[in-house]
Amino acid sequence: MAHRSGQEDPERYLFVDRAVVYNPATQADWTAKKVVWIPSERHGFEAASIKEERGEEVVVELSENGKKAVVNKDDIQKMNPPKFSKVEDMAELTCLNEASVLHNLKDRYYSGLIYTYSGLFCVVINPYKNLPIYSENIIEMYRGKKRHEMPPHIYAISESAYRCMLQDREDQSILCTGESGAGKTENTKKVIQYLAHVASSHKGRKDHNIPVSVSIPSFPGELERQLLQANPILESFGNAKTVKNDNSSRFGKFIRVNFDVTGYIVGANIETYLLEKSRAVRQAKDERTFHVFYQLLAGAGEHLKTDLLLEGFKNYRFLSNGNITIPGQQDKDNFQETMDAMHIMSFSHEEIVCMLKVVSAVLQFGNVVFKKERNTDQASMPENTVAQKLCHLLGLNVMEFTRAILSPRIKVGRDYVQKAQTKEQADFAVEALAKATYERLFRWLVHRINKALDRTKRQGASFIGILDIAGFEIFELNSFEQMCINYTNEKLQQLFNHTMFILEQEEYQREGIEWSFIDFGLDLQPCIDLIERPTNPPGVLALLDEECWFPKATDKTFVDKVLQEQGTHPKFQKPRQLKDKADFCIIHYAGRVDYKADEWLMKNMDPLNDNVATLLNQSTDKFVADLWKDVDRIVGLDQVAGMNETAFGAAYKTKKGMFRTVGQLYKESLTKLMATLRNTNPNFVRCIIPNHEKRAGKLDPHLVLDQLRCNGVLEGIRICRQGFPNRIVFQEFRQRYEILTPNAIPKGFMDGKQACERMIRALELDPNLFRIGQSKVFFRAGVLAHLEEERDLKITDIIIYFQSVCRGYLARKAFAKKQQQLNCLKVLQRNCSAYLKLKHWQWWRLFTKVKPLLQVTRQEEEMQAKDDELVKVKEKQTKVEGELVEMERKHSQLIEEKNILAEQLQAETELFAEAEEMRARLAAKKQELEEILHDLESRVEEEEERTQGLQSEKKKMQSHIQDLEEQLDEEEAARQKLQLEKVTAEAKMKKFEEDILLLEDQNSKFLKEKKLLDDRVNEMMSQLTEEEEKAKNLGKTKNKQEVMMVDLEERLKKEEKTRQELEKAKRKLDGETTDLQDQIAELQAQIEELRVQLAKKEEELQAIQARGDEEVTQKNNALKQVRELQAQLAELQEDLESEKVSRNKAEKLKRDLSEELEALKTELEDTLDTTAAQQELRTKREQEVTELKKAIDEETKNHEAQIQEMRQRHSTALEELSEQLEQTKRFKVNLEKNKQSTESANKELVSEVKGLQQAKTESEHKKKKLEAQLQEFMARVTEGEKGKGELADRSHKLQTELDNVSALLEDAERKGIKLVKDTTVLESALQDTQELLQEETRQKLNMSSHIRQLEEEKSTLQEQQEEDEVACRNLEKQLCTLQAQLVETKKKLEDDVGMVEGLEEVKRKLQKDMELATLRLEEKGIAFEKMEKTKTRLQQELDDLMVDLDHQRTIVSNLEKKQKKFDQLLAEEKNISARYAEERDKAEAEAREKETKSLSLARALDEALEAKEEFERLNKQLRSEMEDLMSSKDDVGKNVHELEKSKRTLDQQLEEMRTQLEELEDELQATEDAKLRLEVNMQAMKAQYERDLQGRDDQNDEKKRALVKQVREMEAELEDERKQRALAVAAKKKLEMDLMDMVGQIEGANKARDEAIKQLRKLQSQMKDYQRELEDARASRDEIFSQSKENEKKLKSLEAEVLQLHEDLAASERARRHAEQERDELADEISNSTSGKSALMDEKRRLEARIAQLEEELEEEQGNMELLNDRFRKTTIQVDTLTLELVAERSMAQKSENARQQLERQNKDLRAKLGELEGSVKSRFKASITALEAKILQLEEQLEQEAKERAAANKLVRRTEKKLKEVCMQVEDERRHSDQYKEQMEKANSRMKQLKRQLEEAEEEATRANAYRRKLQRELDDATEASEGLSREVNTLKSRLRRGGPISFSSSRSGRRQLQVEGTSLDLLSDDEVENKPTDANANETPAAPQPE
Repeated sequence: MAHRSGQEDPERYLFVDRAVVYNPATQADWTAKKVVWIPSERHGFEAASIKEERGEEVVVELSENGKKAVVNKDDIQKMNPPKFSKVEDMAELTCLNEASVLHNLKDRYYSGLIYTYSGLFCVVINPYKNLPIYSENIIEMYRGKKRHEMPPHIYAISESAYRCMLQDREDQSILCTGESGAGKTENTKKVIQYLAHVASSHKGRKDHNIPVSVSIPSFPGELERQLLQANPILESFGNAKTVKNDNSSRFGKFIRVNFDVTGYIVGANIETYLLEKSRAVRQAKDERTFHVFYQLLAGAGEHLKTDLLLEGFKNYRFLSNGNITIPGQQDKDNFQETMDAMHIMSFSHEEIVCMLKVVSAVLQFGNVVFKKERNTDQASMPENTVAQKLCHLLGLNVMEFTRAILSPRIKVGRDYVQKAQTKEQADFAVEALAKATYERLFRWLVHRINKALDRTKRQGASFIGILDIAGFEIFELNSFEQMCINYTNEKLQQLFNHTMFILEQEEYQREGIEWSFIDFGLDLQPCIDLIERPTNPPGVLALLDEECWFPKATDKTFVDKVLQEQGTHPKFQKPRQLKDKADFCIIHYAGRVDYKADEWLMKNMDPLNDNVATLLNQSTDKFVADLWKDVDRIVGLDQVAGMNETAFGAAYKTKKGMFRTVGQLYKESLTKLMATLRNTNPNFVRCIIPNHEKRAGKLDPHLVLDQLRCNGVLEGIRICRQGFPNRIVFQEFRQRYEILTPNAIPKGFMDGKQACERMIRALELDPNLFRIGQSKVFFRAGVLAHLEEERDLKITDIIIYFQSVCRGYLARKAFAKKQQQLNCLKVLQRNCSAYLKLKHWQWWRLFTKVKPLLQVTRQEEEMQAKDDELVKVKEKQTKVEGELVEMERKHSQLIEEKNILAEQLQAETELFAEAEEMRARLAAKKQELEEILHDLESRVEEEEERTQGLQSEKKKMQSHIQDLEEQLDEEEAARQKLQLEKVTAEAKMKKFEEDILLLEDQNSKFLKEKKLLDDRVNEMMSQLTEEEEKAKNLGKTKNKQEVMMVDLEERLKKEEKTRQELEKAKRKLDGETTDLQDQIAELQAQIEELRVQLAKKEEELQAIQARGDEEVTQKNNALKQVRELQAQLAELQEDLESEKVSRNKAEKLKRDLSEELEALKTELEDTLDTTAAQQELRTKREQEVTELKKAIDEETKNHEAQIQEMRQRHSTALEELSEQLEQTKRFKVNLEKNKQSTESANKELVSEVKGLQQAKTESEHKKKKLEAQLQEFMARVTEGEKGKGELADRSHKLQTELDNVSALLEDAERKGIKLVKDTTVLESALQDTQELLQEETRQKLNMSSHIRQLEEEKSTLQEQQEEDEVACRNLEKQLCTLQAQLVETKKKLEDDVGMVEGLEEVKRKLQKDMELATLRLEEKGIAFEKMEKTKTRLQQELDDLMVDLDHQRTIVSNLEKKQKKFDQLLAEEKNISARYAEERDKAEAEAREKETKSLSLARALDEALEAKEEFERLNKQLRSEMEDLMSSKDDVGKNVHELEKSKRTLDQQLEEMRTQLEELEDELQATEDAKLRLEVNMQAMKAQYERDLQGRDDQNDEKKRALVKQVREMEAELEDERKQRALAVAAKKKLEMDLMDMVGQIEGANKARDEAIKQLRKLQSQMKDYQRELEDARASRDEIFSQSKENEKKLKSLEAEVLQLHEDLAASERARRHAEQERDELADEISNSTSGKSALMDEKRRLEARIAQLEEELEEEQGNMELLNDRFRKTTIQVDTLTLELVAERSMAQKSENARQQLERQNKDLRAKLGELEGSVKSRFKASITALEAKILQLEEQLEQEAKERAAANKLVRRTEKKLKEVCMQVEDERRHSDQYKEQMEKANSRMKQLKRQLEEAEEEATRANAYRRKLQRELDDATEASEGLSREVNTLKSRLRRGGPISFSSSRSGRRQLQVEGTSLDLLSDDEVENKPTDANANETPAAPQPE
C-alpha cells in the first residue's frame, strides 16, 4: 500500500468534496425527517428519525434497518444539517455534542482525512498506512499560508506557530498528547521536519555571502541535519515495541527549537520525562525491551561482539520474550542508522563504544544468578563468570562487587555493619542497579545530544517547543507512573481551557459583546490541588513523600493516610467494596480513575545498593564513573533498612537533606514545564488511536469516544457551548436567511448590521440566543440548525408553489391547443363537405381552371415584394440581435461591477470600523504608557532612596544572623537528645524484625512448592516438544508422498492435451458446416417470436389500461369522500361559532340583570327617604345594614387575606416544587450519567469476564485438540509400523516370486531388447510431454505471480499467500528429489510393482487433502471477491469525496480571507493582555516591597529619633560644660581654641542628623502615600469583584429565564415535529425506492458471486476429472504400447477423415458460392426485414421498459391509495372525535342556558317581591299619617317580618353569588375547553392541508400517468401502423419476387411519407403529423427511387 500511495493524488487526503455535502437531495431528505442521534452499543451512536413521543420516552425508527426502538428523551442528541458534514473545524458545528463530533471524525477518517480541527485543537487519527501528504511539495503548499487558508494538517499548526513567533516575537509551543500508538512521535517528527525545511540556517549563510565550500566542512553535521538525526538515536534508546504500537515512545520529551531574529534555527534542547526504566528488566508478553538491545545483538560485528562480550538473544534473562522481530523492519539496518546518526551528531568512537559497553552490562546484570544457602536465608553466587564479564565491562573489581551485593555495609546508628542479603534482596538490588544504569545512560545521552545541538555563538531570540508526552489513559488498575501522567494531562488541560476561553472572550470584547469573564481553568483546580497541594490538607504526592520519611510506613499506611486526609474531597472517592482491587479513586476531567498503591513508596524513593553505587563512582572506566558522579543524592540501602529495622533519623542525617523523591523531582520538572508553556502561545495536537488491531480504515467508536473524553476534546466543546460557538458574517447571514424575512428589509442600500438586526427582530428570536457584534452575528449552539430547518421548509413551500404554477400553465396551454385542433377539424370537415358538393358542378370546375390563370401575373410581383420584406426583416432582426448581445454583455458587466463595488464597500466599512477601534485603542495605550512613564520615574527616585535604607538593613541582618547561629547550636543539642530516644526505638524494631524473619521462612516454603510445580510444568513442556517433533517427521513423509502425486498428475495432463487438440480440430470442422444452416433457421424463428411477443404485449397493454381506469375511478371516489369530510368540518366550525355567539349573548344578559338589580336597590333606598318615621326605621335598618356590611367586609377581608395567603403559599409551594423539579432533574441527569458510567463499567467488566471465559474455553479446546492430535499421531505411528510389517512380508513374497521369475527372465530378455527400443521411443515422447509440462508450469507461475500481485493489495491475505508460496517451494524441492527417484525406479521396474499398491493408498489420503485444499481455495476466492467489492466501493467513495474537497476549497479560501483580519487583532490583544498581566504582577510585588520597606523605615525612624534625643542630651551636657569652662578662669586661653573646634564639629553633626531626619520623614510620607494608593486600588478591586459577582447572579437569573423559554420552545418544536411526521412518510417512500435499487444491486452482486462459485466448481470438477484420469493412466500404464499402436491407426483414420473433410469443404465452398448468389438476390429482402426487425426490436424494448415503468407506477399508486385509505380512516376517526366533542359542548351550552333561565326566574321573583313591598309601604305611609301611634306595634311586627325576609334575601344573595362563582368557573373551564378545541381544530386544519397537498400530488401523479398512457397509446398506434405498413411491403415484395420484377427498398417511414404526399394535400394533415414531418424528413434524408410500374 505504501508503494501505491506514493503515486496517488495527495489532495484527496486533504480536501473535502463539498459538492456531495451541498447536495440538495440530501438536504431535502434531512429536512423531511426529524433525524437525531441515539446511543448504540455497536456504532456508538446511530441515526434515527422520531416517530412518536410518549412522555419522557420517544419512539424512534433507525435509518439503517428501519427497526423501531424506544429511547429516553435525555439520551437523544441533535443531528447537524448535511451542510456541516465533514466540516474541517468542529467548533463550527451548530449542534455540538458527542455524537456529532464522533460522526464528523468518522466520516473524515473513512474519506482519508486524518486531520480535523476542534477549536484550538487539531485532532489526528492514526491511519495505520503511509499517506502521500508529507512530501516537500506539501510543505511548500503550506508554507507562508495561514491556518484557515489550507485544510487541517500538522504542517498548518507548525506554520502558524512559526509565523506567530516571527510576527509577535512570542515563544510558541506545540503539545502532542494521546495514547500509545496514536501517532504522537510521528507527528513530532513531522513538525521538526517542517521546521528544518522552512527555517534551515544554511540559507542564511548563503544570504550572508559565505561560500558553501567553507560552510559545509565547518559544520560536519549541519544543525538541521543533526536536529533530524537526534530522533533515531532517542528512538533506539527510548522506544520499544508494545502490544499497541511497534515504535512506542516510553518517555515524554519537550524539544525546544531555538530561532534567531531572522527566523533561522540556531540550536535546540531536549528535556525528557518519566522514562519507563522497568522495561529494561522485564517485558509483558509479545512486547520488547528498548530497541537498542536488539539492534546491538543483531547488528554488531564479530570484533565488536568479542569486545562487548555479547551472546545470543536466548542467553539473556532480561530479554523476556527472546528475539521478537518487528514486521517491515530489520534491527541490523536500524543499528547502522543509529550509528550513522551518532556520527552526524559528532559522537566520538570512544563515546559510542562506552555507551554500548553499558548497554551490554545492563543485559549482563540479568544473567547474575544467586542461590539460597541450605541452612540460612543468605544469598550466595555459585558462579561468578557473569560477574567477571560485568565487572570487565564496567571497570570494577569482582571481589568488591560480589561483597557489595551479597553483604553490603549499612550504617546503624554511628557504626557501619555488614548485613547478609537474602536471594530476593540480591535479585532486587541487581535489577535496581540495571534500571538505574540504563536511566543514567539515557540521561547522559540526552545531555550529549543537547550539547551537540547547542550553538552558543548565535543566541536564540525565541523558540518553538514541541511536547510529546503520553496522553490521559484509564486502565483497570493504574500505578504511580500513570498517576504522574494523568496529573500532567490535568495541568495541560487546565492550560488549554484557560487559553481557549481567553481567546474566545477577547473576540467577544473585540466584537463589542456583553460578556462576563469565566475562568474555566478553575474547574480543574480541585483535582490538581488533590494531587499536588503541599499542606492544609496535604495532597497525594505530599502524603507519599511524608510516608517515605517514616520507618514503619507501608503502602497500606499510605492509603489509610490518604483516605483520612482527603476522604471528604469532592474529586476523591473511596473504593466501593472491601473486595475492590483499587485502593482509591480520583475523579479527573476525563473520568473516574482507580489507583492501586502497590510499591508506591519504593517507586517514589527508588532505592539503590549504595555500596555498588560507590564502586561504580570509583570505576576505572571514566565514562561509568561520570555516569555515577551524583552518588550522594541516591537513596541507599540503609534508608530502606531504616524503613524495616533501624531508626530513620541516623540514616538521613548523613545525606544532609540531599535526598529527593521521584515525586518531588517530577513535580519540579512539571512546574518548570508549565511555566515555560504559560509563557508561550500553545498549539494543541490530540492524537487518537482508531483501533487496537493496527488495521487501516477501521474505527472503533467507543474507543475513539473514550479518547476524546481523555484528550479533553469533549471538555473543550463543553466550554465552547457555554458561549456563542456559531458565528456568521453579516453578509452571509443576510444572503442565506433573508428568505425567512422577505419584508423585514426595505429596498435600497442598508448597512449589514442594521439589516441583520431587523431580520432577527422579524424572526422573533430569544435575545439570550444571539449577540450582534461589529462584523458578525453570534449564536448559541443549535440556533443555526433551527434556522436551516425553517429555511428548508420555506424553500420547499416556494418550490411547490412554483411547480403548481408551472403545471397549471402547461395544462392551460395543452387545453388551448386541443381547442384549436377541434376548431381546425370542424373547418376541415366543412371544407371537405363543400368540396364534395361542388366536385361534380361544371361551373366550379370552370372556376377552378380559370382562377389560377388570373393570379399568374400577380404571383411573381407578390413573391418579389415578400422577398424584399423578408430581407428587411432579417436585417432588422440581425441588428436587434447584435444590440441585444451588446446590452446583455453591458448588463453583465454592470452587475459584476456592482457586486465588486458592494464587496469593496462592505470591506471598507469593516476596515473603517476596525481602524476606528484601533485608533481608540492606540489613544488609550498612549495614555496608559504616559502614566506608566510617570510611575516609572517616581519608582526610580523611590528605589534610589531604598538603596540607602537597604544598607542600614544589611547591618541589622548581620546581627540577626549571629542570633540565629546561637539558636542553631541550641537546636543541635536538642537533636542529640532525640538520638538517644531513637536508640530505644531501635530495640522495638528488632522485635518486629524477628516476626518478619518467621514470615520469610513461611514464604520460602511456599517458594519451594512453587519450584516443584514449575519443574512439573517444564517436564510436561518437554513431552510436548517431543510429540511435536514426531508430528514434524510424519509431516515430512506426507510431503514426499504429495510430490509423487504431483509428478503423476503432470504426466496425465500431457496426455490430455494431445487428446484435446485432436478433438478441437474435429469440432471446428463440424461447427463450420452447421453454422450456416443455424443462421437461416434462427432468422426465421426470430421473426415468428417477435410476432408472438407483439401480440402478447398488446394484450398486456389493454390489461394495464383497464387497471388504470379502475384506479382513476377509485381516486375520484376518495376525492369525493375527502370533499364531503371537508364540508362536514366546515359545518362543525359554523356550529362552533354559533355556540360562541350564544354564549356571548348569555354573558351580556347576565350583566344587564346585575345592573337592573343595582338600580332596583337604589330605588328602594329613595322610597324609604320620604317620611321621618321611616327615617328612624331607616336609621335602625342602616345601622343594621352597616353592621352587616362591616361583618361582610371583615369576612371579605379575612377571605381575601386567606386567599392571598393561599396564593402566596401556592406560589411558594410552586416555586419550591419547580426548584425541587429542577434539582430532581439535575439529580436525575447526574444519576443517569452515573448509571451510564456504572453500566459501561459493568459492561466492560462483563466483557472482560466473558473474554477471560472465552480465553479459558479456547485454551481448553486447544488442549483437547493437541491431545486429539497426539492420539492421531500415535495412531499413525502404529499404522506406519503395521505398514512396515506388511512391506516386510511382501518383500519375502517378492523374493520367492523373483526366484520363479528368474527362469522366465531368460525368455523375457529377448523381448526386453525390443522393449528397450520401445522405451527409447516412449522416453522421447516423455521428454516432449515434460517440455509441455514446463510450459504449463511457467504459465502457472505467471498466474501465481498475478494472484500474488492481487493479494498484495489485501493485507489480510498476505500471510496465507506467503505460507502457500513456502509450501510450493518445498513441493518443488521435493519434485526434484522425486524425479531423481523416478530415474532409479526405471532401473528397478520389478520393485515398482510392489510400490504401486502403497502409492494407491497414499493417493486416497492425498485426495482427501486435495479436497480440503480446494475448499480452502474456495473460501479464499470468496474472501478475495468480497475484498475487491469493498475496494471498488471505497474507490467510488473516494472519488466522490475528492469532488467534495474541490468544492470546499473555494468556500474555505473565502472564509479564511475574512479570518486573517481577526487573527491580527487577536495577536495584538494577546500582547496587550500579557503586558497588563506583567504590570499587575509588578505592581503587586512593588506594593509588598513598599509595605516591608515602610515597616523597616518606621523602625529606622524610631531609632533615629532615639539617637536624636541622645544627641540633644549630649548637646545639653556639652553646653553646660562649655558654660562651666567659660565661667572657670583657670587655663582660659588654652581651652578656648579647643572648645571652638569641638563646637564646630558638633554643629556639623547636628546638621547631618537634621538632614537625615528630613530624608527619613520624606521616605515615610512617600511610603504612606504608596500605602494609601494600594488601599484605594484594593477597594477598587473589591468593588469590581462585587460587580462581577452581581453580574454573574444576573447572568444566572437570565439563564433561568432562558431555560424556561427553552422549555416553551421545546414544546413548540414538539408540535413542529408532529407536523413533520407526515413529511417523513414521503421521505420513507424515497428510501424504499432506494432500498429497491440496492436490492437490485445486491442481486447483481449475488449473481456475479454465483458465477464465480460456478467457475470454482468447474475447476474442482476438472481437478476431480484429472484425478480420475490419473488413476486410469496408472491402470493403463502397462497398455501404453497397445494404445500407441491404436493411436497410430486412429491417426491414419483421422487423416483419411481429413481428406474427406477437404473434399466436403470443396463441395461446401461450391454450395457457399451458390448460397452467396442466392444471398445477393435475397440481400435486399433481408436488409429490409432486418431494418424492420431492428425497428421492431427497438420498439419492443421501449414498450417493455415503458410497461415496467407503468407497473412500477401502478405499484406506487396502489401504495399511495393504501396510504390515502389509512389517512381517510384516521380523518374519519378524528371527525368522530370532533363530533363527540361538539355534542359535549352543546350539552354544556344547554346547561349554561338552563342556569341563565333559573337566574332570570329568581330575578322576576325578586322584582315581584319588591313591587309588593312598595305597595305595602305606600299603604302603610297613608295609614301612618292618620294613626302612627296606633300602628307602632304593627310596624314592629312588620320590622321583625322584614328582618326575617332580609335574612332570607341575604341567604338568597349568597346563594346567587356562589352560583355566580360556579358559573364563572364553568365559563373559564369552557374557555379552556374552547382554546383546546381551537388548537385541535388548528391541528386538524393543518392535517387537512397536508392531506390536500398529498391529494394534489396524487392528482398530479394521476395526470402524469394518464399522459404516459396517452403517449403509449399514440406510440402503439404508430407501431401498429408501422407494422401494417411493413406487412404490406413484405406482401408486395413477395408478390414482386414471385412475378420476378425489379425491387427498390426504402424505409417504412419514408414510404409512408410518400403515400401521404401523393394521397392527401398538406391542408388535410393533422397538427401532430405536421410536427412529425421534419423529424421523418431528417430521418430519411435519402429519397426513395422512383418505382417503375
